[in-house]
Amino acid sequence: MLKKNKLKGLTAGFASTLVPAFALALLAGCGSTPLPPDTGCGVPGGLCAPATPVTSAPPPEASYTPPPPEDSGVRTNPVELPPGVGGAPSAAVPAGGGTRIALLLPLESPTLSQPAEAVRAGFMAAYERDRAGITVNLVPTGDSTESALEAYTRAAAQHDVVVGPLARNAVAALATSGSVSKPTVALNHPQTTAPLPRRMLAVGLALEDEARQVADWAAAEQAVGRALVLSGPAAWQQRLSGAFTARWLQLGRAHTVVELPIADGYVDGNALAELRARLQADPPQLAFAALDATQLRQVRSALGTSLPTYGTASVNPGREPGVTAPELAGVRILDLPWTVQPEHPAVSVYPRWTGASDGFDMQRLYALGIDAFRIARELGQRPNGAFEIDGVTGRLSVDMNNPNSSFRRVETGVVYRDAGVFETAAFGR
Repeated sequence: MLKKNKLKGLTAGFASTLVPAFALALLAGCGSTPLPPDTGCGVPGGLCAPATPVTSAPPPEASYTPPPPEDSGVRTNPVELPPGVGGAPSAAVPAGGGTRIALLLPLESPTLSQPAEAVRAGFMAAYERDRAGITVNLVPTGDSTESALEAYTRAAAQHDVVVGPLARNAVAALATSGSVSKPTVALNHPQTTAPLPRRMLAVGLALEDEARQVADWAAAEQAVGRALVLSGPAAWQQRLSGAFTARWLQLGRAHTVVELPIADGYVDGNALAELRARLQADPPQLAFAALDATQLRQVRSALGTSLPTYGTASVNPGREPGVTAPELAGVRILDLPWTVQPEHPAVSVYPRWTGASDGFDMQRLYALGIDAFRIARELGQRPNGAFEIDGVTGRLSVDMNNPNSSFRRVETGVVYRDAGVFETAAFGR
């Protein structure tokens, strides 16, 4: 039986503590600092895994200084300010020609400024690489949905494309406001079954989308047999397991859900012993782990590593040099190309973020910013068209004429081999 003090030994050498933050944030902060709930859903991370820069392009961070809280006007990157604030037209917006993009982020929010800055940095990194014919104006907002809606209205009147909001409640408010008048790239999901406005895309990193894609991947590789779905009590774990099982049932496949008792981030050893006995009597064909990397290492230490196991970004232990996770060898992981394929040509052309909050999770938000710019740039050229992008968050498909599927992201399937080595699988990008 595994004791808690022995389980803690499994995490020796990890750069920081994993934080199960799907229920708290779009991404959890590096270390043990979760981001606020308003950003939505994403990946529990905490494993700081900054990669060595693969390009000599200068980082864009120095071009922006966050505004004081009382100033909510439109800004232009670089830091040249327009002659007026509080929604006055910017002198940097050209009278004609080119594409004018507004980047709407809660940089004035005490709770959301950190993830907003990561998105901004990625957006500007992509802009610096491909800025011809593009004008970007930064529109800082605060916490309230009212400030986001007011800023959106002003930005839409002056620009061709609007990127934002980031907070989930602001995205939901905008989607139902009737105010979407320009192509809009929302950075989160409003969590509603109602269709989005025709000109609006929701491109946030949704854990449910990842879980459904993993179900398709597992079904393609394991033609028969029952899936063991391992989950925990946290809301993000329930959402992951729920999305996987719903898709698994649509595929006509059988499954068993086991909710493991978890305290202080560790799975109860007695529960693992009982699960091991159950599986010996009735073995499944595969497992889906709605767990974090530490918890999955515990499970595989207790149950063995022979059962084909699938997971989303939540089980990714990171790429930090010298960190080993032999218990995860062979685990199939669906994640962003940015985190598992840094050498891919579509990824390596962008600099890694070296901001003060550098880490596994902030890098994912930074990657979202990169792809948000690329989508916005394409929308400026063909606002009513369809296109695909080989992005740093996956292969992106946009069809502004398809109300049922205007945006789709296919992430990358990899097999973890240990010590930060990932082998690309025959799934996804």
